[in-house]
Amino acid sequence: MSVRIITLDGPSGAGKGTAGIGLAKKLNYYYLDSGALYRLLALAAQRHKVDLDNQSAVTTLAAHFDIDFKNTAIGAMQVLLEGEDVTREIRMEHVASAASRVAMHAGVRSALVDRQRLFAKSPGLVADGRDMGTVIFPDAELKIYLTASSEVRASRRHKQLLEKGENVSLHAVRIQVDERDERDRSRKSSPLRPAASAIQIDTSAMSAEEVLNKLLEIAVIRGLFH
Repeated sequence: MSVRIITLDGPSGAGKGTAGIGLAKKLNYYYLDSGALYRLLALAAQRHKVDLDNQSAVTTLAAHFDIDFKNTAIGAMQVLLEGEDVTREIRMEHVASAASRVAMHAGVRSALVDRQRLFAKSPGLVADGRDMGTVIFPDAELKIYLTASSEVRASRRHKQLLEKGENVSLHAVRIQVDERDERDRSRKSSPLRPAASAIQIDTSAMSAEEVLNKLLEIAVIRGLFH
């Protein structure tokens, strides 16, 4: 059986993660959160005191660091770094900012390509990231690009951080979101942009449920869901 792949690309806070997980569950597909790979690498670099701006050192680490993803009994994803559960830690803002820095290195992105493609297993995969439809899975059957205004995305991210117990101002989060957007869009290797055939959806005025329903509607039209 061939592997059907749906890619979800877009900037931070556009709703890719929530929509991706929900869509994968509805379709009974595997799910790839590619951002988690970069967060894991950033965390590993910090723990091993590797300079985030040293492309050679970070690329070497990317090719060898020990990571694993496991499904838990309640249907969530457990993320392991060198055998330690870091599922919560990689969602902290300092790790997210560091991940955006290491993701700028062409060598790092190249080193992680094969690891990401290994997630493509039958019956299908929902892949969430920045370059899923343009670089990692260019032949994906369905490509979606989610976006939203920077104000809305910053507000969503701020709410997430508060729920995780991080004391950070909305203004600070807005600055971090804008800086991350600039790094993602301006990097020479795999810049953030919609694939030519991607369906673009602005989620600014949509709830998470509405986004998921919209994706399911598209999947039905494409014959991927009944």
